[in-house]
Amino acid sequence: MADIKAVDVQKLRKATGAGMMDCKKALQEAEGDFEKAIEVIRKRGQAIANKRADREAGEGNVQAKVKGGFGALISLNCETDFVAKNENFVNFSTSILDLALAEKPADLEALKALPMEGKTVEELIVEQSGTIGEKLELAYYDYISAEKVQAYNHTGNNLATLVGFNKAEVEEQVAKDVAMQIAAMAPVAVDEGDVPEEVIAKEREIGRGKAIEEGKPENIVDRIAEGMVKKFLKESTLLNQEFTKDSKKTVGQYISEADKDLRVTGFKRFSVK
Repeated sequence: MADIKAVDVQKLRKATGAGMMDCKKALQEAEGDFEKAIEVIRKRGQAIANKRADREAGEGNVQAKVKGGFGALISLNCETDFVAKNENFVNFSTSILDLALAEKPADLEALKALPMEGKTVEELIVEQSGTIGEKLELAYYDYISAEKVQAYNHTGNNLATLVGFNKAEVEEQVAKDVAMQIAAMAPVAVDEGDVPEEVIAKEREIGRGKAIEEGKPENIVDRIAEGMVKKFLKESTLLNQEFTKDSKKTVGQYISEADKDLRVTGFKRFSVK
């Protein structure tokens, strides 16, 4: 068996992020060959990832960040809250987010395929899964391009939002308030006209079913259903929601009071809870 030096174990640990004992065992298995030891750790990571593939990665680190007029939002998921709060895991998540900001991939699969530290993002995630011993999954990525993009990261990093505006000069407090509104109230669209017709049809169907179940006369069932759709659109579209900081006005009114020409161009929201 090759004589394994502590300095070589440290070097392998730095290169792979694996634990000290895992690095020592890998070097022993590779008979001191550094490159073979890296391959051993990679294969071990893949084996652990495959073994835990059916586990639920229901915890994670959700982060949003903005650079210029481009904002990115990702969620790197794991199995336990303990790992989600681990400093190395959080830093790994941040490094993926920074890569997304720099490269602006078109979608989640494109982000997974980007090169990172000599591998792809997806390969690195598999390796980290082996190192940590939990299933890791890059569960979400999306972005917004606009004249002004505001990010909001909720305490605990389990929820984040992005919101875009049509003007570069937006009062900082207004931008933050709108991003936090999206976090708190989870709207489905910016305005009523942005809600997909199939979503409206589903709400109408739910309204009709509820009215019939409650024994309402047939001649008013449709009217009740439309009333429920109207209520849904008010509560679930950003500009028509009650503003959380002042329920006497809508979010749209709050924005107009700040700047009558200011418009929300889009938003993203993701949560692991």
